[in-house]
Amino acid sequence: MPTGVTVAPNGRIFVNYPHWGDNRAFTVGELKDGKVTAYPNAAINHADLARPGDSLISVQSVVADAANRLWILDTASPKFQTPIAGGAKLVAVDLATDKVVRTIVFGPDVVLPTTYLNDVRFDLRQGTAGVAYITDSSLTGPGGIILVDLASGRVTRRLSSDPTTMPAKGFVPVVEGKSLMTRPAGGSPSPWLVASDGIALSPDGATLYYSPLSSRHLYAVSTALLRDPASDNGTLAKAVRDLGLKGATASRPTHWVASTVAITSTMRSAAWPTASGGRSRRILAFCGPILCRSAPTATSTSPPTSCSAKPLSMKAGICGASPTSCYGSRSAPGRCCCAAAPPYLMIE
Repeated sequence: MPTGVTVAPNGRIFVNYPHWGDNRAFTVGELKDGKVTAYPNAAINHADLARPGDSLISVQSVVADAANRLWILDTASPKFQTPIAGGAKLVAVDLATDKVVRTIVFGPDVVLPTTYLNDVRFDLRQGTAGVAYITDSSLTGPGGIILVDLASGRVTRRLSSDPTTMPAKGFVPVVEGKSLMTRPAGGSPSPWLVASDGIALSPDGATLYYSPLSSRHLYAVSTALLRDPASDNGTLAKAVRDLGLKGATASRPTHWVASTVAITSTMRSAAWPTASGGRSRRILAFCGPILCRSAPTATSTSPPTSCSAKPLSMKAGICGASPTSCYGSRSAPGRCCCAAAPPYLMIE
């Protein structure tokens, strides 16, 4: 399944597919004329375990930057297994020539046996060539923030095992009315816990927002402190700001507009903008085929109990009446529904 998509300044579209068991022929592709083909070529998409730093193994994220490059984040961790030594890396492809122009391989001091490289954000204004911020979304070990100096290739690990990069204790998300658990065949279910995942950069580059996937809290920290080699983890931990509840769980923040971070929520099937002060409200609820508008709720973190307007669009037979009620326990908590139909998409 694809986990990343990016659009270059000239409109080219790229997508990536980590190898999670669906047997894709390539892990990075370009979308052209409705078809996805291997990018930058088929050969580099064939994992060469004898030369793991020179081939793409299992890519989690792709980002096109303003300098006409495609950055590729290779976890080297197919099926979430222990990363292949020498394979975890950040690769830059020149979009003018479609050639690899930079490869930064991460060492074992940064990529631990439990590491899963996930989201990445770039700030090309820092230093001589810019910096990248990456989350370690470990399923079984320490979470953390990984910094990459794009000029020197120096890679450092920050806030490793800090409570703000680790799953919240006792956290169990509820998705579509059921607890999200790992349920092995013949075994007992256990919580599915993921460390630091979503990440966002403020427009001025001064603040990094992040959150464990298994947490209800959104955190922020100064990027200057993250980049300062004199700041140890203790200093960084004291500087982290807890912006409070996100109004959702199992969410991933991403920068939206000034002073606002947009958060997607699997538990509430919604998108929430969160102001820098921590207030949040739901703007999109992804629940089904119907689109409905309701009055905005300025700072509410609770789902609405009713919908005040008719659908903007409705297919015949889907909903025989205006969606004005919530099923409550008959559906996932807080989901607005048509009177006799599945949930729908609501904008507040």
